[in-house]
Order: sequence, then structure tokens, then C-alpha cells
Amino acid sequence: MDKYKYRIHIEWSDEDNCYLVALPDFPGNYWRTHGDTYQEALDNAKEAIESLIISYKSLNEELPTPQILSNKNPV
Repeated sequence: MDKYKYRIHIEWSDEDNCYLVALPDFPGNYWRTHGDTYQEALDNAKEAIESLIISYKSLNEELPTPQILSNKNPV
């Protein structure tokens, strides 16, 4: 699974009192998982991506193309 490079967005939510995780390269629900700590949220994000990849492959669906972010800093 290491060959896949999908974006992970982690954001603290005062309302939910946890870190929310979004996987913006995958269509559908924006928030996919969460965690009580940043590390837990990151671990859950990786697990969610692995599950999504397995699901896409089992349904013979094409995986989403990851968005490539530029390393250039805008001036």
C-alpha cells in the first residue's frame, strides 16, 4: 500500500472534541474517520485509505488519482 500517495487532512474539532480526518482525493463523505490524538487520527486515516483501496479493487473500480501538490512556494 506504500506506493499510493493520497492526501490526508487532519483538523481539531472543538465541537466533537477530537481530530477529524478527511481524505479529499476520495469522492463522497468528506470526513472519513477521527481520533482522540493526532497520531490516532493519522493511524485511522491510513487504515481508512487501505480499506478504500481494497474496496475499490474488489469492485474493479478505478482508484482516484491523487492530487499532486506543488513544492513551489507562491511569492
